[in-house]
Amino acid sequence: MAPAQPKNIAIVGGSLGGLFAGVALKHLRKDLNIRILERYPAPLLHDQGAGVVASQDVQEFFRKHDRTKTPLTVTSHERLYLDKSGNVINRESKEQHMTSWDLLYHLLRANFDGVESEYAKAPASEANEGTTTYDYGHQVADINCKGANALSIKANTSTGNEVTIDADMLIGADGPSSTIRGFIDPKIQRKYAGYVAWRGTVSENQVSHSAIDVFVEKFPFFHTEGIQILAYTIPGPNGTVEPGKRLLNWVWYVNYKEDSPEHIELMTDKDGKRHHITLPPGGIQESLWERRKKIASELLPPQFAEVVNKTEVPFIQAITDVVSPVAVLPGDSRVLLIGDALAGFRPHTAASTNQAAMDAMELAKAVDRILEGEKRDKVLKNWEEGVLDYAKSMQKHGVDIGNRSQFGFHPLQG
Repeated sequence: MAPAQPKNIAIVGGSLGGLFAGVALKHLRKDLNIRILERYPAPLLHDQGAGVVASQDVQEFFRKHDRTKTPLTVTSHERLYLDKSGNVINRESKEQHMTSWDLLYHLLRANFDGVESEYAKAPASEANEGTTTYDYGHQVADINCKGANALSIKANTSTGNEVTIDADMLIGADGPSSTIRGFIDPKIQRKYAGYVAWRGTVSENQVSHSAIDVFVEKFPFFHTEGIQILAYTIPGPNGTVEPGKRLLNWVWYVNYKEDSPEHIELMTDKDGKRHHITLPPGGIQESLWERRKKIASELLPPQFAEVVNKTEVPFIQAITDVVSPVAVLPGDSRVLLIGDALAGFRPHTAASTNQAAMDAMELAKAVDRILEGEKRDKVLKNWEEGVLDYAKSMQKHGVDIGNRSQFGFHPLQG
């Protein structure tokens, strides 16, 4: 018996990847029921102050699906490469569009389930929209694909209950450490790449004129042995793109050998808890942050040293690699992977958010073709080939440029 038409769709993961898929499917047709299961035990995910490059597919997604019509990006007009003294040693005319995680998240929530915020009011519902549910505090524990029609999903809630959810399609959008990918192949695990990203933001009105000259609406870089740092302008509080109220977002890649004393100390927070992937804002040991600011003043161009030293709440992300060989569960076209759950890119690619938007838009097209009567397995095979080609090529590209930056020689090393 062929799988049921994908009318009831469960999405595991309520961050950007899951919301991209949820919004695209919601706007597809009114007979769809889309349910997001998010493990975080609060109604809204917390912003980490992270900047995002809004590449082509992200912009296309919001042009098509953002019914709030909120301004999304700050334009960067050129790339700059600095030397240690802060002089521009190379200049490339290249327009890129920068945004922030928190603005994308709140706009997607407004469009998916009508969550209003200082970022955007909820748009009016339309007659052709599917129904949506965002269930927070739901950690998926198991899936059962044995039946020919609906599959069942077991989830533990943050209130201590166990719930069972039936769906015709399950989309794993739960990030690089994906639980759903683990059901497909538990051997596919994230691997630490040997370095981390220190990250933070500073208001553009708090920095000197020399820093404004290289940071505001530009994309500056500095490379030296084992170090890369970059920065760009992103929307400010509540998503404002008004000049003077925006933020300067910086990312500083630094090498740490896995499980070395320095790495263990770095990823242990001020309360003594060790983290493996992200050390969130407010968790860094004060002595480590003071040491890092001193190193910034010694090693970095003065403009970069300034923004690091003026950052009040930094955070740390370990850089990892992971890529799945499949996007559809072999032998069962009801379970799919998208975005970071399919392939976690190194941030040098500036493509993770683009991947999530592209995967979601292409999946919505595939679901529409299935609902119009095309063969499900054939449609999803074609969808899988497309998203896998992008995932594998971009993941390899990220490894190549990251390894050159951190363990090799960059031609514009200052």
